[in-house]
Amino acid sequence: MKFIAAATLAFALAGCASAQSKEVRPATEKPAPDEPMFTPTEVESLGSVMVGGVAIPYRAVAGTLIVHPRGWDDTVAIERKREKDAAAEVPASEASMFYTAYFKEGAPAETRPITFLFNGGPGSPTLWLHMGAYGPQRVETPDLAHGSAPYRTVPNEHSLLDVSDLVFIDAPGTGFSRVAGKDKEKAWFGVDQDIHAFTVFVRDFLSKYGRWKSPKYLYGESYGTMRAAGMTLALQRQDIDLNGVILLSDILNWDLVPDDPQVNPGVDLPYIVSLPTYAATAWYHKRAGAGRELAPFLKEVEAFATGDYALALLKGNNLSDAERQAMAARLQGYTGLPVDYLLKTNLRIEYGALQKELLADKGETTGTLDTRFTGATLDPLSKTASYDPQGSAIGAAYIAAFNDYVRGILGYGAGKHYEGGLDVYGSWDYKHQPPGAGHPLIALPNVLPDLAVAMKQNPKLKLLVTGGYFDISTPYFAGRYELAHLPVPTELQANIAYKYYPSGHMVYVNPALLGEMHSDVAAFIHATDGID
Repeated sequence: MKFIAAATLAFALAGCASAQSKEVRPATEKPAPDEPMFTPTEVESLGSVMVGGVAIPYRAVAGTLIVHPRGWDDTVAIERKREKDAAAEVPASEASMFYTAYFKEGAPAETRPITFLFNGGPGSPTLWLHMGAYGPQRVETPDLAHGSAPYRTVPNEHSLLDVSDLVFIDAPGTGFSRVAGKDKEKAWFGVDQDIHAFTVFVRDFLSKYGRWKSPKYLYGESYGTMRAAGMTLALQRQDIDLNGVILLSDILNWDLVPDDPQVNPGVDLPYIVSLPTYAATAWYHKRAGAGRELAPFLKEVEAFATGDYALALLKGNNLSDAERQAMAARLQGYTGLPVDYLLKTNLRIEYGALQKELLADKGETTGTLDTRFTGATLDPLSKTASYDPQGSAIGAAYIAAFNDYVRGILGYGAGKHYEGGLDVYGSWDYKHQPPGAGHPLIALPNVLPDLAVAMKQNPKLKLLVTGGYFDISTPYFAGRYELAHLPVPTELQANIAYKYYPSGHMVYVNPALLGEMHSDVAAFIHATDGID
């Protein structure tokens, strides 16, 4: 369940860099334990983008803010340890977090909404939302096909700058963000460590740019939705209320991930909530639902999944042979997978297996982030898919486009490597301490309790939940199930709106749907910004 997928200038900048970047000290120069390791950077430029036929002039700031681990006290210098201490020369960890902020020129800060956006991974920078969805420029990639250089970057007529200032943030260690110091991986690479880093970033950003009174929003994609849910409560504990949270392709409870059923027997819910996405995939590739419209077909599958299918799985080994055979036949009608194969899986379908098996007769594998994509199967004998055809199709375009844009247009990054994906998935600290627990829980993380407490404490907080029907990494129905079980009163459930699209994990990759998603998000911000 690894979510890391997540140019020619077509408009003229009204100005070029107006502030000099401050360079980080050379790597050969070792800081003392009580000295900062990073220096904040900042480069400004001016630009304009047309959205809805209206020109929006903006000031762009590419730079870094420095954050420290939980417990850091800015009133006391880090104590030097004794000379004999081997760790004496290793300072406590810091993170330098890179961001790109866009501020509409002439808009009063008090009434101008500001939205903090981030992708997930864990280990992904935020170039996907930046260059694919809401930044002033976006990279063009062919829908359902593998693009190749030269990659084209165009003005983004669907930028969210028409309704909100934007701050795209790279997680510690990703993009131009850096971590250093003692136990740096332990300090930053984990559920609660990550929530803390972003919470401190937002707090300090509000102070730096005078945005405390602004309507405030979080926009998280994929693992970024887990971060956003956790941040919502963490920010409230620092007296920072949010107007709204937008979740794209949400995963808030990792108990719902349909990984290998053989390693976690008895946990059947992941296969139930994933089935509608399997059916959507089979429908798209014409292996199920022939002649049916997608929406009513999925409604039927949802009812089957939570009804007869759920009851069959609950019976476990008590399911009779006749019942098992009958259930496999019904599953074939919804998934397109052979009955014999479904019997071998004990009626429980791992998402990677569906990718591999659905089009096995053609030697093809479907996408993970977007199952509409297909690619040649790497290993015909493998149990599950070996790669994500969508990630392979668009990854290079996004990386190339952002590297060109940030260096050539924003004027940031000379001599620095942009880390497009950090391999921390296997070493991530997944322990999370929910509100009310005396210690972090060892089980897979679940931030629904955090979100529930935040909504109860701030009953004006609104949520917009979005996703794609063809996303097998964070299935849309799993997201619906999560939030249907959010422990809040009925009246607060009304604060949650849902919108799903006939696309994948990264809805914005589909150009036709990007405009629709922009309209939905813009309407949500307009409805919740408190501005008449």
